[in-house]
Amino acid sequence: MSDGRQAPPPSELVYVGQPSWLPVLTAAGFAGLVVGLFVGWPYAVAGAILLLASLRAWVGQTGDEIARLPREQRITSAVLPAVPLRGPSASRAKREAEDQS
Repeated sequence: MSDGRQAPPPSELVYVGQPSWLPVLTAAGFAGLVVGLFVGWPYAVAGAILLLASLRAWVGQTGDEIARLPREQRITSAVLPAVPLRGPSASRAKREAEDQS
């Protein structure tokens, strides 16, 4: 901040999932399924198997990650800053007073 104040520490935690190849495998399975529709059924079957297996693993991994999250977070600070709000009319009146002097 420009006036020398420090930003307060964050009051909420953000959880991000672990890196995974499962979205890439799901996309590859879907692509194999679509290509198999035009090229031949063996590619479609292989793509569908890869798609279903990776999708099942991806959903299972996401469920495990969600189960490990805490159920609730404690709020350690105020939701809104305790600073009086000034309307646009106050700043306009101040500018007009400065212009007149």
